Amino acid sequence: MSAAPNDASANPAPTATTPAPAPLRIGLLSFAHTHALAYVRALRDDTSVDLVTTDTGTYDEGTRRGADFARDQGVRYLDSVAEVLDWGPDAVVIASENAEHHELTLAAIQAGAHVLCEKPLALNDAQAREMVQAARDAGVWLMTAYPVRFHSAFAALLARVRAGELGQIISIHGTNNGKMPLAQRSWFTDPERSGGGALMDHVVHVSDLIDELLGEAAEEVYAVTNRILRSEAGRDVETGGVVSVRYPSGAIATIDCSWSVPDHAPNWGGLTLEVHGTAGSMRIDPFAGHLTGYTEHGPAHVAFGADLDARMIAEFLDAVRSSRRPRPDGDVGLRTLAVVTAAQRSAASGLPQPVHTG
Repeated sequence: MSAAPNDASANPAPTATTPAPAPLRIGLLSFAHTHALAYVRALRDDTSVDLVTTDTGTYDEGTRRGADFARDQGVRYLDSVAEVLDWGPDAVVIASENAEHHELTLAAIQAGAHVLCEKPLALNDAQAREMVQAARDAGVWLMTAYPVRFHSAFAALLARVRAGELGQIISIHGTNNGKMPLAQRSWFTDPERSGGGALMDHVVHVSDLIDELLGEAAEEVYAVTNRILRSEAGRDVETGGVVSVRYPSGAIATIDCSWSVPDHAPNWGGLTLEVHGTAGSMRIDPFAGHLTGYTEHGPAHVAFGADLDARMIAEFLDAVRSSRRPRPDGDVGLRTLAVVTAAQRSAASGLPQPVHTG
């Protein structure tokens, strides 16, 4: 039976509406890293975020940075890190030169902000341990920026490995090769600001994927490097290398890292991962999805698929809102950096080196 016009159920009394939560206050510290543009866009386009930015580090000639860059992207800009932290952010994203990660992270933690820090977490193991401990003591989250683990291909591989479909993992081979960052991000090739070359820039991404797949910290590393690429420029960092890693379970991994992609290539580079077990093998190529061709301006490369940086930012924001530990956290950043620092010691000594995470 339909309700009569004067039936109370037909016109329920108005109820109080739940007010929308206040926007998350997010500070982006520095535009120095190449990923800064993607982070700005992901945060700017999130209507639940109140974003302010600032810039740090050395500007390369001709690079649009600082207030000019912020104006181009339509985001608010403050003149210093201190001003951003005085603003009272809930969290910060650090996209600075590697040498600034430690200081900026500690400052943000002291201000009570959660932190998403660009990789590698720090220049050395001691700095990384201090950052992880400071976050733990302050009760804030520290996340390390590893976007590739948010690719659906890696998620599928991880699910199959954890389901035991490949059996016991025997060996893993990863590659991470790209262009040498010279024209607008020359700090990557300055050891004082970057902490190293291709080892520091590229090994950590693959180490993160292996760390998640195996669920155990690396035990020993042997590495060889060279400086053949652009040797005429007098570079003080390695431009190519191969890193062999042994894990407690007996699994072994090799990581091929280099800045070997030529400047005129239409794409920046790529990453692959092969996993071999007692019951099967799988290979992923997360950046294989693209269109290639030519335009009047030359070769063209148009990638398609999910925005991995945006997925990573979404994970960080959700962790902050939900008061849960983000993945990958600072401990992952500590373990993956330890693989790199062991590789640096091995390349210098010519001998295998233990991995120090404690």
